[in-house]
Amino acid sequence: MRETPSYIIKVPSRRVEWPTVILAVAIYGGFLALTWWWEFLPLALVALAGGWLIAWHGSLQHEVIHGHPTGNQRINNAIGSIPLSLWLPYEIYRESHLEHHRDEHLTDPIEDPESSYFTKTAWERLGAAGKLLACWNTTLLGRLTIGPAVMLLSFLVQEWRLVRAGEPGRMRIWTIHMIGIATVLLWVTVICGMPFWLYFFGFVYLGAAMTRLRSYAEHRYAERHQERTAIVENSHLFGPLFLYNNLHVLHHLKPGISWYRLPAIYRKNRGALIATNGGLVYNSYWDIARRYFLKPHDSITHPNHS
Repeated sequence: MRETPSYIIKVPSRRVEWPTVILAVAIYGGFLALTWWWEFLPLALVALAGGWLIAWHGSLQHEVIHGHPTGNQRINNAIGSIPLSLWLPYEIYRESHLEHHRDEHLTDPIEDPESSYFTKTAWERLGAAGKLLACWNTTLLGRLTIGPAVMLLSFLVQEWRLVRAGEPGRMRIWTIHMIGIATVLLWVTVICGMPFWLYFFGFVYLGAAMTRLRSYAEHRYAERHQERTAIVENSHLFGPLFLYNNLHVLHHLKPGISWYRLPAIYRKNRGALIATNGGLVYNSYWDIARRYFLKPHDSITHPNHS
């Protein structure tokens, strides 16, 4: 059995990663500028730019979860904790995403918080309408259209149950998060005068759809956990939006690498990385769309829970 080539990457650490600091300034500055001057811009441009900024902000949050851009995680958390997307508390995202990085459990619907698979029991509980929606959500078109709604609603229902059950710390997290939401909406709807529907559908929902594009084909079950993580090459537009997380097997092997170092390191170690993940490589997101636009990416139930 091949071993994961953990030796292939050695990256010098820096105390402050200025490209990520500049990126954070660009995202928050762009958000403030777009929401302030939105009335002077075409509505379609506002929505497209807003969705891009929310998705980009999600990529920034992912970056700071992994210890960037400073050596002080409190500072990093402060950079990533502003809830521009409204629905996801940063602290919950951080906890669940670090749990997702237990690679031996990747794709497992019980152990991996980011799994898209169902257990057979959960699948049978869905009923006819639920199964229809779930099947549609396995196609790329479904993931981009109803996918954000499914993600938001299922997450909020789960969190409501945890809060009602008295899960330790959950009420504190949501209280702080609601203060953050109120601050964002005060700026957007009161100070800037943007309708809530425009912010929700043009920024939050479209941004979530862009993020769902990234995550759609990131993982697929395989016997070896090293072969469950994909690579999407030649992503010249979405690569920068996702902070090169499209090179996903490299991120899982070395999650501490800064986003702006990933492309060069990938090019240098491409052969070893493709050997490690068993050749699970896509030639751009167009390649993914061509294969799965109206077809499921994989079985809807997990093989180990069927």
